[in-house]
Amino acid sequence: MDVQTYLFFNGRCDEAVEFYRRAIGAKPGQLFRFKDAPDQSMITPGSRDKVMHGSFTVGETEILVSDGREGSKLHFEGFSLALRPGAAEADKMFASLGEGGKVDMPLSKTFFAEKFGMLTDKFGVSWMIIARSPHPAYPASPNPP
Repeated sequence: MDVQTYLFFNGRCDEAVEFYRRAIGAKPGQLFRFKDAPDQSMITPGSRDKVMHGSFTVGETEILVSDGREGSKLHFEGFSLALRPGAAEADKMFASLGEGGKVDMPLSKTFFAEKFGMLTDKFGVSWMIIARSPHPAYPASPNPP
C-alpha cells in the first residue's frame, strides 16, 4: 500500500503542473478533465476543461493533483513537501520553487544538512529543500539522484 499526497489547486492545476515541471523537473502524468467524466451532472459552468484528476512525478514519487471544486477555499497547512537533492541542485530548486512565492527560511548549511531551506511557492504549497549531509549521523536520502 502507498500513501500519496493529493494537492488541489482551485482552478490552477495546469499552471501548477507546468511550474513544477520547470522548477523541479516534475514529469506530468495523465490529466483527466471534468468534460471527460461519464457523469456530466458533476460539471459546473466553467469547469469543463479543468483538471478533475491528474498526477506528476518527482523522482520516484507520484503526486496526485486536481483543480478541485470551484468556489472552495483551499489552504495547504500542516505539512511540507520535502525534496532531497544534492547540494549543487539544491540552490537551483530553491530559487525556482521560490519564484513568486515566499522564503520562510533561507537555504543554508545546518548541523543536519549541507543545505536546508523552507519556502512557500506561489500556489501556497510549503516545501523543504534538504541537501545531503556529509555527517554520518544524518545520512543522505536512501535514493540519491
